[in-house]
Amino acid sequence: MNWSQLQTVIWLRWRLSRNQFSRGGALNAVVQVIGLVVGILVAVGAGVGGLLGGALGLAHASPMVVMVVWDAVACVFLFLWMVGVLTEIQRSESIDLARLLHLPVSLQGIFVMNYVASHVTPSIIVFLPGAAGLCLGLIWSRGFSMALLFPLVVSFVFMVTAWTYCLRGWLVTLMVNPRKRRNVVVGLTLIMVLMGQAPNLYINVYLRHFQKRINPVVISGTNGMNQANQADAGAAQNATRGQNPQPALNGMPPGWLLAHNYVPVLWLPKGAMGLAEGNVWPALLGTLGGLLLGAAGLARAYRSTMRFYLGRDKTGAVAPPVTVPAAGQVPSVARKNFMEKQVPWVSEDVAALSLAFLRSMMRAPEVKMMLFTNMIVLVALVPIIFLNKFSGVSEAARLFFGTGAVVFTFFGMITQMTNLFGFDRDGFRALVLSPARRRDVLLAKNLALLPLALGLGLALLGALTVVAHLPLLQLAAGICKLLAVFMLLSVVGNFVSVWAPYRVTAGSLKPTKPPAKTVLLILLTQFLFPVAMIPIFIPPLLGLASEKLGGWPAPLVDSLGSLGLVGLAAILYWLSLDGLGDMMERREQKILLAVSREVE
Repeated sequence: MNWSQLQTVIWLRWRLSRNQFSRGGALNAVVQVIGLVVGILVAVGAGVGGLLGGALGLAHASPMVVMVVWDAVACVFLFLWMVGVLTEIQRSESIDLARLLHLPVSLQGIFVMNYVASHVTPSIIVFLPGAAGLCLGLIWSRGFSMALLFPLVVSFVFMVTAWTYCLRGWLVTLMVNPRKRRNVVVGLTLIMVLMGQAPNLYINVYLRHFQKRINPVVISGTNGMNQANQADAGAAQNATRGQNPQPALNGMPPGWLLAHNYVPVLWLPKGAMGLAEGNVWPALLGTLGGLLLGAAGLARAYRSTMRFYLGRDKTGAVAPPVTVPAAGQVPSVARKNFMEKQVPWVSEDVAALSLAFLRSMMRAPEVKMMLFTNMIVLVALVPIIFLNKFSGVSEAARLFFGTGAVVFTFFGMITQMTNLFGFDRDGFRALVLSPARRRDVLLAKNLALLPLALGLGLALLGALTVVAHLPLLQLAAGICKLLAVFMLLSVVGNFVSVWAPYRVTAGSLKPTKPPAKTVLLILLTQFLFPVAMIPIFIPPLLGLASEKLGGWPAPLVDSLGSLGLVGLAAILYWLSLDGLGDMMERREQKILLAVSREVE
């Protein structure tokens, strides 16, 4: 592609962005300007913080400490970067290559431009100025040889972004098949949650077991051991240290330093440590290796992109033949369909809608990714919960265990509960044409989420009951609070879903360019989530006050108060359905436009 063609494409992209900005209105412009200013301030703050940290904090630090600091910077960046990849499992392109395939232009320039534009993310905006400031600070405090960190940082970012861009293209190829899409999303979610829990598991499981193994006598000696036994304990500890050497630095495993020689993402800390020691070869070799790996990843991404748009990755599956029973043969009785199940205590219309919504959520990868994250976190936290000892916890603190479990349950569901129609997209047309009452639609949407909330909440309450030995009254109070919070959040979520709906991009959790008022309402909902949790803290506080004043026991008051809270929440929820249903009927055309329109 020559320069004039590339200039035309850039102008086209600029024109489209300008049109989107002008259609957003004054409020949208103000919000975007504020976001731009905040981004600039954060970038400047990261740069200044890195400069001061390198110039003052690492001025007299050992090379090992310099490596550990860069390890922490690289690990935080990689975690935030992978979180961004997880929330946007799709090909994020500024220019759609499918619309340029029929033109006599080369696509390499467009591909590079899409690659650069898709990586203008908050993690990059924070990391690059912070890393540049840290490099300048190290140059100021340790000499000009630390300037080799600049190309090393660039090669590190290039290597990571190139291969994640290739990963996105590969995931899109897999997720074209709906069956593979569900497995890919759930698998990536599990990997990300386990990566996020790895430091917690290392500190609370490995280090605790390691310390108990190397200091068995010292731990027992702290409970009244005499001087002779303490001397024996010191000798035993020294002998144990000879057999099981301590980690290299502050509990760091001995193999961690060796891993810096072979793991590409650790070449940046390895090069920083080498420069601090006066050895420039690790930095030079790390820069060269990062550039070569990044170029290989970018070339692989370009080839996969072209195959995807040219249709060479699509494979047709042959449908199995349909068997027709022979004449006179009695057909086998089919198993009862999921949509034929019955939902107690509701009408047939509500039951059919709730089952349809539940099946839709079970098949949507982005909904499962969001809802199952808490379940996977729970699975990762169960070993840590069982390792902790709750024998020394006071009864007053134990009274709030169930309340904390309820808050944790709904923390990951607030987005889905406040955007009931965003994942329907074009399927919302069926609701518009449906003769069902709109209050029944909202009720069915809430009932579809109820099994997920109850499953996670009851699992967490059960684990705490076994580990912390919660009385049955507190378990009953926790179940009542779970139901009460679900109904209260359903009232708020129904209102927000009707008033400010937004489309969620298929295969990701990213909103499709919502207007400014919707963005503000989303942020306000997230910030006000703790305020919505205030009512469930009232029963245990009343129980503590009653027990302190010599009245009824705190668990009994907590259980009765939670039961009363369930009744009040049920009344409020039932009374709100008619009004919110009428509101949905008046705004359903706007909801349809918001959730079904694809923004350019």
